[in-house]
Amino acid sequence: MMSFLYLKKGLREIYKNYEVFFIDLWGVIHNGLELNSSAIEVLDNLEKNNKRFVLMSNAPRPKESVANFLKNLNFNSKYNEYIFTSGDAALEALSSNCHGKSFFHLGPKRDFDLFLRFTEKKQKNIEKAEFILCTGLFSEQDQDLSFYEKILKDHTQKKMVCTNPDLIVHRGNKKEYCAGSVAKVFENIGGKVIYYGKPYPEIYKACIKNDKKVLVIGDNLNTDIKGANKMNYDSLFILNGIHQNEFMDENSDSFKNILTKHNVSINFYQKKLTW
Repeated sequence: MMSFLYLKKGLREIYKNYEVFFIDLWGVIHNGLELNSSAIEVLDNLEKNNKRFVLMSNAPRPKESVANFLKNLNFNSKYNEYIFTSGDAALEALSSNCHGKSFFHLGPKRDFDLFLRFTEKKQKNIEKAEFILCTGLFSEQDQDLSFYEKILKDHTQKKMVCTNPDLIVHRGNKKEYCAGSVAKVFENIGGKVIYYGKPYPEIYKACIKNDKKVLVIGDNLNTDIKGANKMNYDSLFILNGIHQNEFMDENSDSFKNILTKHNVSINFYQKKLTW
């Protein structure tokens, strides 16, 4: 039987039970436009209590780029060292040519810093590339997924490397497609995708080497929570994030039905992350 606990008082109710906290950035720490002040209070208190945490993001860029973005939100730079991204997880594989020596980049120009160390491998023409590196959608084509089906339909023999498995994010109240949505289009027309980021185990293994008691905190059932389930970690689900419109009714049966629909289980939940 599915059971989970609402943390009425906040994370302080349970933090002593865990050694490491994997905390999602977009949707928990910020919403793309501003920081969640109560979540920042959580980071301050975890640090004060000598608890290790990783600020884990499915951003398809190195952590330095995410730190620069957070700087614009007045994020405390002392926490930058705890950031780890799906871009970081993909970099080693991309540098080692394990997916091929040349790629076609599918994504916005702001993601170029992911491959600054090997820009010579980037092909302008998809026909000449050995694989497709998907970090998101082109800035001028960020609404119409059918556009990507058209340009990819003749290239399903190539592998796609997806550095952000998220399907969507909310920037404030606006929904935006992520690389995962393009990857799903590619899979639906017969292509093969290699994913870096949550919920896939490699991103967690890169952050933790020993058996530790871990709590995953996130707002995405399909990445944060599914990743926790895959790794047998406990999880704290944040309602007021990407699934906010699904959890309008908080009665127990409705809640359980949504979790069942997404094929995940949780241990705890809060509307937003608080201490």
